[in-house]
Amino acid sequence: MELEVIDETQASGCSSSGCGSTEDQLAHLPESIQNKVQNHPCYSEDAHHYFARMHVAVAPACNIQCHYCNRKYDCSNESRPGVVSELLTPDQAVKKVKAVAANIPQMTVLGIAGPGDPLANPERTFDTFRMLSEQTPDIKLCVSTNGLALPDAVEELSKHNIDHVTITINCVDPEIGAKIYPWIYWNGRRIRGVKGAKILIEQQQKGLQMLTDRGILVKVNSVMIPGVNDSHLKEVSQIVKSKGAFLHNVMPLIAEAEHGTFYGVMGQRSPEPEELQNLQDECSGDMNMMRHCRQCRADAVGLLGEDRGEEFTMEKIEEMEIDYEAAMEKRAVIHEGIIEELEEKRARIAGVSIPSDEPSIPQDTRPVLMAVATAGGGIINQHFGHATEFLVYEASPQGVRFISHRKVDQYCIGNDTCGEKESALDGSIRALKGCESVLCSKIGFEPWGMLEEAGIQPNGEHAMEPIEEAVMAVYEEMILSGAIKNENNDLSALA
Repeated sequence: MELEVIDETQASGCSSSGCGSTEDQLAHLPESIQNKVQNHPCYSEDAHHYFARMHVAVAPACNIQCHYCNRKYDCSNESRPGVVSELLTPDQAVKKVKAVAANIPQMTVLGIAGPGDPLANPERTFDTFRMLSEQTPDIKLCVSTNGLALPDAVEELSKHNIDHVTITINCVDPEIGAKIYPWIYWNGRRIRGVKGAKILIEQQQKGLQMLTDRGILVKVNSVMIPGVNDSHLKEVSQIVKSKGAFLHNVMPLIAEAEHGTFYGVMGQRSPEPEELQNLQDECSGDMNMMRHCRQCRADAVGLLGEDRGEEFTMEKIEEMEIDYEAAMEKRAVIHEGIIEELEEKRARIAGVSIPSDEPSIPQDTRPVLMAVATAGGGIINQHFGHATEFLVYEASPQGVRFISHRKVDQYCIGNDTCGEKESALDGSIRALKGCESVLCSKIGFEPWGMLEEAGIQPNGEHAMEPIEEAVMAVYEEMILSGAIKNENNDLSALA
């Protein structure tokens, strides 16, 4: 019986790290591992501001059915896993990787994450990896998988310079699994319900242990599905950590009805931002948490949060002349400069705590969420109306930590249709729920007033400043102004 082309891709994507600063995340790891992830945008929250990644869509078939997936093979309008504009052959994928790496020198990582499951397409996947290992030795290679076929593929993965693997593990209880996966395709037949979920879970756990035993870094993706596995994911986090996974990415269910997934059609809701944050915080006591995942398309190109895929269609690539040797030399210089900048930043802010020669913020001062508009580089450099996402940070007496990102529709798009602009602005303000300030390079009069009415203070005074330092500066300003009060309302420490 031939393997069917099914869906499993919402959780297969370039997705990874982020609880607090990168120093907090990685300091406990051996230096050899830190060196592997310091320029990996999916494994380091700091690195994702500077380094780019790409996915190649060479794996159309899948071996499980997920209630949260619906793949589309010729779509440029949606940004979620399982969506691609072009399916590629391995030869086309290699040509595309070289073109992107030559034109986006910040690129460090190539991943295969779909649109199906890479290990359900072993010939196409490993042909691609084999050629890339030989022809682009300076690029990190990654794979994202549901794990069903993983144990049989571990030996082959270890041959191709692949030292980063993501496994999507949504449960360790077959009864819960049956609510997420209606069936799997295993040994030539379809197995449904609890029995199928049990096989999938056993294969995932076996493959995870085999990878970590070989020293391959493993990130675990989990989709948070309210009412299904949300109260179960803390147990998942504990178990995968015990088997050696070093990073856990708990991400929200995407369940818009227009995407055509089972959950979307049936009205299953997605988690609210505060629900996701609370669950990530609960899991973070057990292992490092990734919070900057963008749940990328299976053909994503560029920095996390941006999609430059339209610049690199196969038609355009065929017209490019690529000198990869020269491009590789240029990339090495640029990467070295970025690493130096990151090291300087980490040494300077050291977790973004208050300098020791100044009075500290009273420890009973409550934390505050702030939204930031940035186009990358770890600085506040984007106009409010140009943002398609905001990064959310928490400032507290302990310092600044990254919390999440929230997608929005761009407000300033040159559209004179008043209703559409108002709708986008209303959506942005709703997306910033819980934030008390928004930091951007500039902001117009109309959104400024609407944000203030919603209890969100706009701030354009820290344009082009490093994000963490600006967030802490605004936090101090809010305390001094009386906008934030500790239990005793004692502000003398900062006066």
